[in-house]
Amino acid sequence: MNQEILERYHQTNHFGDKLGIKLSINEPGNVTYQVEVKKEHLATLNSVHGGFLAAIMDQVVGTSALTIATIEGNVVSTVELKMNFLSGAFLGDKLVAKGIVLKKGKRLLVVEGKIYNQNDKLLVTGMATLNAYPFSKSDMNFK
Repeated sequence: MNQEILERYHQTNHFGDKLGIKLSINEPGNVTYQVEVKKEHLATLNSVHGGFLAAIMDQVVGTSALTIATIEGNVVSTVELKMNFLSGAFLGDKLVAKGIVLKKGKRLLVVEGKIYNQNDKLLVTGMATLNAYPFSKSDMNFK
């Protein structure tokens, strides 16, 4: 992993900060995010908005791919994301999102994501394709 690129990503990722998610890098290509469901994440009185879960999924698959792409000085962007919502999440739930890179090609990475609740119940599965491109072409290229 290229620590400098990862640090710049986290400096510019204001959306991730807004979500309140906490990152753990297990190893390159394998990351975990944790977040507690709060009132601002809800669609109804007690149920989480699907867009919040989609945002977490995009974060976990994207960061998993990023930890691999940075090795070659690249960053990534999501070009395809497919999700299955298996069960709901609710106010107060402690969610754990896991992402793992399944395949790295020359430019594309395929990543699997899963979101669980605090009881290890699988809530959401996802699969994403991400495009790797040079860091120098990103808007994070600042000094």
